[in-house]
Amino acid sequence: MSRKAKLEYIWLDGYYPTQNMRSKTKIEDNFSGKLEDCPIWSFDGSSTKQAEGGSSDCLLKPVAIYPDPARKNGFLVMSEVLNPDGTPHETNSRATIDDEDEDFWFGFEQEYFIMDSKTQLPLGFPMGGYPGPQGMYYCSVGGRNTHGRDLVEEHADLCLEAGINFEGINQEVASGQWEFQIFAKGGKKAGDEVWVARYLLDRLTEKYGYYIEYHPKPVKGDWNGSGMHCNFSNTLLRTAGSKEIYDQVCEAFRPVTKEHIEVYGEYNDQRLTGKHETAAITDFSYGVSDRGASIRIPIITVEKGYKGWLEDRRPASNADPYKVAARIIKTVESVKIAVPA
Repeated sequence: MSRKAKLEYIWLDGYYPTQNMRSKTKIEDNFSGKLEDCPIWSFDGSSTKQAEGGSSDCLLKPVAIYPDPARKNGFLVMSEVLNPDGTPHETNSRATIDDEDEDFWFGFEQEYFIMDSKTQLPLGFPMGGYPGPQGMYYCSVGGRNTHGRDLVEEHADLCLEAGINFEGINQEVASGQWEFQIFAKGGKKAGDEVWVARYLLDRLTEKYGYYIEYHPKPVKGDWNGSGMHCNFSNTLLRTAGSKEIYDQVCEAFRPVTKEHIEVYGEYNDQRLTGKHETAAITDFSYGVSDRGASIRIPIITVEKGYKGWLEDRRPASNADPYKVAARIIKTVESVKIAVPA
């Protein structure tokens, strides 16, 4: 008797500027579990703003595979969208990443709010009012200030069981706001793992009566917004040993501030105000251990003699990690400095 496997193909749709995840299941007989044995598939692009009805087929090219811990004989198949002729679709941002040697390493800090589907408010927010002010929620413990831990813990377990390089969780500054961290070598792999982790989180909310809000400023007023801080390094940054080199790399971001902001997430102007641990969206700054700067130079990097990484604090929680990685790689590689021997 053949062993039937459930392959959940996941892709990004054509909505602009914020794409959504879509997925559907393909049943395969005697599946090996290997990426190379995942067939190219197709979908109706006219239903996802990726094609016209008269010529609606788009192709799904599997690019990463993970065991699906929530389904029997299940696999999660991250896929790129291709045109019928096999070229990358215009919505395929993964194909724009130029980092085949995986010299760039990325650590994404994904913040988000857990929302109650009935009240459409963040967990901990009462109907018609507000919880206590910010201060006691960050990394809190106990039912007074901590909301949603069951979902967060289950999500962490799912990601670890799926083999995602999941590095941690913590409650964030606002009530009902949380964060998880992903690390990977290579912009494509980092993006794959963030998107699959988001998929597992979104799917998990279906049984809790919650949904995840990735809007960077879902609660107006004196509440922190949500970002997706991007930690990054390449051989140059990991071996520089020089403040001057770090300054040169940071300065390379200044003239392309607009180009970065364009791919750092929709509604980010509501978050990047110069308050709540952000720099203003119109400014560019960098500094050691400065969480109010556009780019933070971590204190550990300095203590190790300027051998480490940088953190771009501007990407919003709803940003596409593929686009963020592609733009950072392009900017850093514009700095023409020989790597120290």
